[in-house]
Amino acid sequence: MKKGRQLNFILIGRSGSGKGTQAELLMEHFGNLLHVVTGDLFRELAKKDTDVSRKVKKILDEGGLPFDDLATTLWMYYLAHNLKEDQGLICDGFPRRVREAENLDRFLEFLEREQDTYVLSIDISRQEAFDRLTKRRICKKCGQLIPWVGKFKELKACDKCGGELIYRHDDRPEAIKGRLDYYEESVVPTINYYEKQKRLIRINGEQSIEDVFK
Repeated sequence: MKKGRQLNFILIGRSGSGKGTQAELLMEHFGNLLHVVTGDLFRELAKKDTDVSRKVKKILDEGGLPFDDLATTLWMYYLAHNLKEDQGLICDGFPRRVREAENLDRFLEFLEREQDTYVLSIDISRQEAFDRLTKRRICKKCGQLIPWVGKFKELKACDKCGGELIYRHDDRPEAIKGRLDYYEESVVPTINYYEKQKRLIRINGEQSIEDVFK
């Protein structure tokens, strides 16, 4: 990546659409990208012993998402403390709500990055998302998320560290349904927000991992 021009990617899609997998491929291809996952930021917050943390944990366990100002605060704080001047950015799973999208737009304008930002919508059906989420696994040792697609279905142990593969505690059917309902209610309007601006690039997420990346 040339100094002075940082490529930035906003990945949007249903839970289980493969945003994390594609983010890793983008990082391998372009290099020097900061990968920010608001879901991870919320999960880290939920481990703390604070009043906010306990409320966040309850919301996550029920398949919901905390209010958008808190999401904005978390990713904005993280970017302010970690994003380097010559480093690109991958926004994985955020913004989710229109207000977050507007906040992110203003933040990218402040950083003078709006011209080199690409919004990618990885589209999969609700049923495909539900099937993937109920079957995907996570490494108990290193925390790598193992998607239920392609060659990953055959893994008996983590392909990075050999650790045991288990199911994630918040991938229960009722929690998954809550996340998918939330997508329809709150994320679809955000997709429409970017589409009206002619900034949205739609990708069929039900192809192979390699074809999605191409």
